[in-house]
Amino acid sequence: MGIVYQKNKKTGITYVYNNQAYWDKEKQQSRAKRTLIGKLDPDTGEILPTRSYRKDTEQKDSISKKPGPVPITKIRRDFYGACYLLDQVGKITEVEADLKACFPDRYRMILSIAYYLILEENNSLSRFSHWQRLHVHPYGEDIPSQRSSELFQSISEEERMMFFKKQGRRRIEKEYWAFDITSISSYSETLSQVKKGRNKEYDRLPHINLALLFGEQSGLPFYYRKLPGNITDVKTVKQLMAEFNVMGYKKVSVLLDRGFYSRENINLLFKNHQKFIVGVKLNLNYVKEIVEEERENLQLWSNLQPQFRVYGLCRTIQWDYEQERPNKGDVLSSKRRAYLHLFYNGEKAARDQAEMNDYLSRLYNDLVNNTREEYRMKDYDRFFTVTSTPKRGRKVTPKEEAMREAARNYGYFALLSNEVNDPFEALSLYRSKDIVEKGFGNLKDRLNFRRMQVSSELSLNGKLFVEFVALIYLSYIKKKMQDTCLFENWTLQGLLDELDTIERFESPEHGRLIGEVTKKQKDIYVKLGVKSPSL
Repeated sequence: MGIVYQKNKKTGITYVYNNQAYWDKEKQQSRAKRTLIGKLDPDTGEILPTRSYRKDTEQKDSISKKPGPVPITKIRRDFYGACYLLDQVGKITEVEADLKACFPDRYRMILSIAYYLILEENNSLSRFSHWQRLHVHPYGEDIPSQRSSELFQSISEEERMMFFKKQGRRRIEKEYWAFDITSISSYSETLSQVKKGRNKEYDRLPHINLALLFGEQSGLPFYYRKLPGNITDVKTVKQLMAEFNVMGYKKVSVLLDRGFYSRENINLLFKNHQKFIVGVKLNLNYVKEIVEEERENLQLWSNLQPQFRVYGLCRTIQWDYEQERPNKGDVLSSKRRAYLHLFYNGEKAARDQAEMNDYLSRLYNDLVNNTREEYRMKDYDRFFTVTSTPKRGRKVTPKEEAMREAARNYGYFALLSNEVNDPFEALSLYRSKDIVEKGFGNLKDRLNFRRMQVSSELSLNGKLFVEFVALIYLSYIKKKMQDTCLFENWTLQGLLDELDTIERFESPEHGRLIGEVTKKQKDIYVKLGVKSPSL
């Protein structure tokens, strides 16, 4: 069973149907029966049931509901403590409620697979059958490989977008949203978006790109999008803005690194009235001019922030805004106020110097050994001259002036914003973008998604969604651990293993009993913002 959305072009109303597949024996083919559920609220994304459906559902519920708790028919003893933690995190973040609203008939399966991915680090789904026999989990039954594949393929784009809407509205206008992209490699030759491109992990395999949005304060992800592997970062901002409009997100504040900077993208952010902080390159003309004007002032003691051990200052600039108007066939030009934040860090200068020395050495060795890499071609010509004669052979000469020019900006970096005029507030917000990098690490390492082990687009889309749900839970726990200093005494796996030892016992004669909860375990629950399990 799945949910189908159908928009009436005349009225603009989107109707929602239950889609039940069945096998027609006479025609020997698969058919589908649709039952009208209700209408889709365009503002909230909620399904408004029709009277007949509501009445029918209530009648069915009154017949099917049994008074009292579900009877216990056999004796069981299962591990309970870690899954109980995830149950509570689902309630706190309201992920469980949103999944139930979007996937009323499948949300428990989605949660059980997400729980497994979190608790069984780096294990494939083939181990789920073994794990579920020992644990209390939302679905409560085995999910064989065929069932999980069917689940992944049943997750539609409409359901996925509805979930994003619900999660995004819980934090909209409360925080900046950090956006970044990573690469996920694949051996598959059947997935259409697996392409050769610039792999961010320098893997030679073809890959897809995965874009993630994280809340800067909450530390939680609430949107992702997969892209072809040959799409560059700078091309994704326009589509991101369009999807914000589709999901009803207005006045969003975003954090973007230098890879997303372009004049077109900044104009687009201004056009959409969205607040932003974006990294900018120092070789841009307007940035170079201001850096030269402020180079000496920047390193004055009065511009030092001891907490960050960084010098910083802000310059108000006039952005040359341009907007193409296709209907009128002209370009609207105006000035927009923006803030250019300049920073200098001595430790960064030393790191930049060391990294550049290593990089120049690699370039030099490539040229001497005639083993050039395609992606370094511009830098070979920028920093070295290669000559060759029959008598003396190949000679590689450094371009000292180019190297000195590059060294002038060691330790410097810049940010551009249309809202924040305090350099260290902007820096603090921008540094929170690291949560996206950590999210990528969790997805690839902890949740075993460094390689795509699927063979179809539908399976990839569905599995990626379930991995994303698991990432929300994982991000919440890791942020709580960081905020309450639990990482000083625990690793993530060690903490989950500690809670996983708590058992739940069931028997027809005695009901359900929770095993012993130690003081150490109670302290962990409290620091994670959760009450200790009890009946």
